[in-house]
Amino acid sequence: MPIDRRDLFRFSGAAGLTMAASSLLPAAAAQASPASSAVKFRPPATPLAVRSPYLSTWLAGDYLAGEWAGFWTGRTTAMTGIARIDGVAYLFIGQPGLSRAMTQTDLTVTPTQSRFVLHGGGIELTVTFMSPIEPGDLRRQSMPLSYISMGARSLDGKSHHVSLYVDISAEWAHGDSNAMVGWDSAAASGVRMLSFTPSSPGVLAENGDMASWGTVTWSTPERAGLTWQIGQDTVVRGAAGQLAGTSDTAQPRRISDRWPVLGLNLDLGAVRGPTQPFVVSVGHFRTPAVSYLGKPLSPLWMSYWPSWSAMVAEFHADASSAFARSERLDNKITADARAAGGDKYAALCALALRQAYGGTELVVRDGKPWAFLKEISSDGNVSTIDVLYPAMPVFAYLDPQYLRLLLEPVLDYAETGGWPKTFAEHDLGSSYPNASGHNDGNEEDMPVEESANMLIMAAAAGVTGHYAILKQWADYLVDNALDPGYQNQTDDFTGFIAHSANLALKGIIAIGAMAKLATAAGNTADATHYQGVASDYIGQWRTKATDTTGQLKLAYDMSGTWSLKYNGFADALLGLNLVPAAVTAEEGAFYLANRNQFGTPLDLRHSYTKADWALWTAGWQHDHPAVRDAFISDVYDFVTTSASRVPFTDLYDTISARQSGFQARPVVGGMFSLLALRAGRH
Repeated sequence: MPIDRRDLFRFSGAAGLTMAASSLLPAAAAQASPASSAVKFRPPATPLAVRSPYLSTWLAGDYLAGEWAGFWTGRTTAMTGIARIDGVAYLFIGQPGLSRAMTQTDLTVTPTQSRFVLHGGGIELTVTFMSPIEPGDLRRQSMPLSYISMGARSLDGKSHHVSLYVDISAEWAHGDSNAMVGWDSAAASGVRMLSFTPSSPGVLAENGDMASWGTVTWSTPERAGLTWQIGQDTVVRGAAGQLAGTSDTAQPRRISDRWPVLGLNLDLGAVRGPTQPFVVSVGHFRTPAVSYLGKPLSPLWMSYWPSWSAMVAEFHADASSAFARSERLDNKITADARAAGGDKYAALCALALRQAYGGTELVVRDGKPWAFLKEISSDGNVSTIDVLYPAMPVFAYLDPQYLRLLLEPVLDYAETGGWPKTFAEHDLGSSYPNASGHNDGNEEDMPVEESANMLIMAAAAGVTGHYAILKQWADYLVDNALDPGYQNQTDDFTGFIAHSANLALKGIIAIGAMAKLATAAGNTADATHYQGVASDYIGQWRTKATDTTGQLKLAYDMSGTWSLKYNGFADALLGLNLVPAAVTAEEGAFYLANRNQFGTPLDLRHSYTKADWALWTAGWQHDHPAVRDAFISDVYDFVTTSASRVPFTDLYDTISARQSGFQARPVVGGMFSLLALRAGRH
């Protein structure tokens, strides 16, 4: 059966690559030189434009020509690139049916960039997808925009005439291909801006996890040799080389009706030495961005620019500096990660950064910045606390201010929003982007889990204020954490559990975290009290949790069992020193003895594990290099060899190396556990 072009993302990978490679030209000898700090590895899926929950486009594999790009769900968000070299058309992005494609010779994935090198017709083409991460700079971080930069040079010393064409389809604008869209072309501040907008937007609504409202832009600075065209995909692509500067008048129309595209073409002329880059941006702008308890909230970028067109113009004016900042950040993360855990660890951090930040976005509420997080690919909840918690290390390492902004809505809702229970809420709303709360108390309660998560994150982020609600949660834990009742917890796919040793450990560490918060607030009596409780409880915990063999159990009443005690990482992160060193060492040795090919399972009941918790465990075991490196190596081996070609999954089988569930979730911020430890020490 023929595979529809809209389904190719799901069926790509090795088979799709083989199909695409059948017409490729032989590779030339020369290759681009990647940044000297970069670690080379094969990603399960390659991030292209990953900037927010709704600007999240990936390649389901690692080969740029011959596969459609897709939203994190796998739905095609088509992007096409065609190079005309000496009059001959060569495909370099996508799968529009061209018979000839450039040969990919290299891929380098850094924390903020995916850099492809392709050869064909005597030309080397470098295509770089860069999604900026701007720690400490809320203005730039608020921009929902991503760069694509293209540069060419001759491989054979001869001059070749080169023209580069790129487009995106209207599939970027809505999750339903039957939805009606319109389009526009405009020039502002020297930038050509093409755009798609749904004709009947569903404000604050999703379709297939994609936003049903907002504007998608495809832009580049005006310059000599630039042409543009909007219209049917085959018509516009057929004009690659010299576009007409026209916009199809048959609008609005369904996305699937002749598949309209936004096309840009730059004639580079005769190319011998390296060209100036052809820089294009893709953006997704929504107003409002989210709602909080029924009130629409604007995106934070609107506090800085009067219109999205003004922001796009500045984004392009800043491109050169943005790439320089990106290189510096990439080099810092890579160097820090190499020092903490070697090349394999640096690769995991490179793969995780954009995905972690891409699950969040900045808004403004009552004149102040807030950040929200989407629980991507699992429940779709708003600012789920036990998704924030595993993601925490990346923010603790790079930008504690950003972590504080992510915590602010959660704290505000518990304090003033109508949350009726004494323990912390699970999330701010059942369906992103609507933080409608749970004032009836009807939600997925995880009482010890979420209360402890909030205290630990507040201490890690250096939260000030909010003392009364934090103390309320700490007092709940004093009453309930030592021996949790039959409760749900973050690994809810394993079911409720009573007397959980790992959950109790988290609660005890959180009581210790409250001692730090009390100290910072100047409440010495509270600090002494909570420190004393935590110290007393950890001794009781060790007795209750230890089997007759000396092994820590899954639950107090389940002899002969075990589980990853990844919550021990928080003890190390906050420097509480509650968990005895002997316990840490004994657990590490046990994990090595129960290791499968691709990792130690989450517990003895299943063969799956969680990549985020595996790296939390590596962080906890940082003083035991053999254990630390085993966890790093196992997750690395999974992501670089698995046949599951999806955005970094955090739930996978340790025997088959297959995805067991979830993908593209921000929890992969947990890869930064070792770097968060280093940041805390400094």
